[in-house]
Amino acid sequence: MATLLFRIYLLLGLVLHKAVWEIMKRREHRPQGKKSQPLKTRLASGAKLAVLAAIVVQILAPELLPISRAPTTLRAAGLLLYTLGWVTAVTARIQLGPNWSDIEKSYVKQDHALVAHGLYRLVRHPIYTGDLLLLLGLELALNSWAVIGVLAVAVYVRQQAIREECNLLERIPGYDQYCRRTARFVPFLPR
Repeated sequence: MATLLFRIYLLLGLVLHKAVWEIMKRREHRPQGKKSQPLKTRLASGAKLAVLAAIVVQILAPELLPISRAPTTLRAAGLLLYTLGWVTAVTARIQLGPNWSDIEKSYVKQDHALVAHGLYRLVRHPIYTGDLLLLLGLELALNSWAVIGVLAVAVYVRQQAIREECNLLERIPGYDQYCRRTARFVPFLPR
């Protein structure tokens, strides 16, 4: 019964996470006419959707090749990280407001402004931090060796964050000072 409840919790968390993104994206969408997305953007969107679908299947499927035969502590740590990641990502998304863009469509808007309050006072990319914690926690909670795959996602996210920062440095006044006083992903670590 406990296993079923934690799987429902993980699934509902993912659904709510996606719902927040979609609702906020639609609320902030500005019609720009219909134009085809670049192939790279379409592939990234497809990959993101495929990963989400695979995670949903993983949550619903029985354990395959578990990390531990007695995963109680692992699951508890995973649920804690998952919840912390979820709260961090959703809070940061709300705080970022209309300054947000999808990771695969990353661009700086004309009216983009520096956000340096809330979680952004501590780190430059709290959404990425939250999403990585969410994924790490999810895989630990599921007692899955797929936790190793989170490392590959973290490498991609780090590279994307660096690209975004280069764009923001060119277009947002004061972003360079902001970078000097805030960590990229983890508060209080060297910039």
